Amino acid sequence: MRSLLTAAAISLAFTLFLTPLFLRLFRRWGWGQVIRTDGENFNAPKHELKRGTPTMGGVVFIAGTIVGYLIGAYTGYNPPTASGWLVLWMMVGFGAVGFIDDFLKVRMQHYAGLSGWKKIAGQIIVVIPFGIVALNFGDTYALTPGSAYISFFRDIPLLSFMALGPILGWFLYLAWLALLGVGFSNSVNLTDGLDGLAAGAGIFVVGAYSLIAFWQFNQACSTAQLADEYLQACYQARDPLDLAIVGAAVVGSLVGFLWWNAPKAKVFMGDVGSMAIGGVVAAMAILTRTEMLGVLIAGLFVLSSGSVVLQRLYFKATKGKRLFLMSPLHHHFELRGWPEVTIVVRFWIIAGMLAVSGVGLFYVEWLSKV
Repeated sequence: MRSLLTAAAISLAFTLFLTPLFLRLFRRWGWGQVIRTDGENFNAPKHELKRGTPTMGGVVFIAGTIVGYLIGAYTGYNPPTASGWLVLWMMVGFGAVGFIDDFLKVRMQHYAGLSGWKKIAGQIIVVIPFGIVALNFGDTYALTPGSAYISFFRDIPLLSFMALGPILGWFLYLAWLALLGVGFSNSVNLTDGLDGLAAGAGIFVVGAYSLIAFWQFNQACSTAQLADEYLQACYQARDPLDLAIVGAAVVGSLVGFLWWNAPKAKVFMGDVGSMAIGGVVAAMAILTRTEMLGVLIAGLFVLSSGSVVLQRLYFKATKGKRLFLMSPLHHHFELRGWPEVTIVVRFWIIAGMLAVSGVGLFYVEWLSKV
C-alpha cells in the first residue's frame, strides 16, 4: 500500500507543481494548439478562442508517471517488473506516435498531422514487441505478463489463440492486441475534444484498473493453488502489485495535470497525451487479463468512438442525413447549446459510473466462485 500511495503522491506533485515550468518551455518552443474550424455545424468562434493554448501537455504527465512509478516501486522494496515496464512501454510508445502527430500540426500550423493509417501503423509497431515480451519472461511459476487467451474477468479457457497452431496463433494473438491498442488509444483521442474531458475520464478508468490489480494481488494464487487445475477463485495475473503501482502513478499524474487542464484549460494534452492514456488502458486490460471487461470500464471512451462509427454508417445508409449534430458525442451536446463545463462534468459522471460498474461486476464474479 505504501508503494501505491508514494507513486500517486509523487506523480501528482510532479504534474501539479512542475506543469507551469513546462508551459514556459512550450510557449518558448511555439507549441500552441491548432484549431480545426472547417467542419460543418462546428462551433468555430468558441473553439477559435483556444487557438495558441500550449499543447502536448501529455509529455508532462508521462514524465510524472515514470518518476512516480519508479520512486514508488523502489520505496516499497519492490523493483519494477516486466509487467510494469510493459505498461510504460505502451504509454511512451503510443505517446511518441501522438507526439509526432502533434509536432507536425504545430510545425505546419494545420490540424492535419499524421494520416490515420500512419497513426495506426505506428501503434501496431509499438504493440508487436509488447505482445512478444508479454508471452515471455515467465516467473518462478511460469506465469507470463500476458496470456494467449481472450479474457473477460480472467482467461476464458476455450478461447486460446495457440490452440490454432503456433504460426496462426501468434498472428491472431498479435492482431488481437493490435485491435485493443488501436481501439482504446483512438477512442481516448476522440474523447479529447473538450477541456479536461479525457483527463478526468482517464482518472476513473485507470483508477479502476489499479484497484482491480490490487485486488488480484490480494487474491493471487499460491504455489499449491497454481497446481490445482480445478481452482477458480484466485487470480493468476503476473505482477499485480506492480500493475497497481503503475496505475496509481498514472492516476496521480492525471489528477495533477487536470488542475491545469480543467475548463478553462491552461494546457492541452494533445495526441501525445490522449494516445498515451489509451496505451495505458490497453496494457492494463491485457495484463490484468480483463480485456473484454475493459469495454465497460472504459465505456465513455468506447461511447465516443462508437458515436463516430454510428454517424458514418447512418450518413452512408441515409445518403447524407446525420444521426448526431456532430460526432464525437460531446460535440453533439455542445451544438445543442450545453455549456462546455456541463458536458465535461456530466461525462465525468458517466465515466465514473461505468468504471465503478466494471469493478462491481469484477467483484461479483469473484464472489460467485468463492
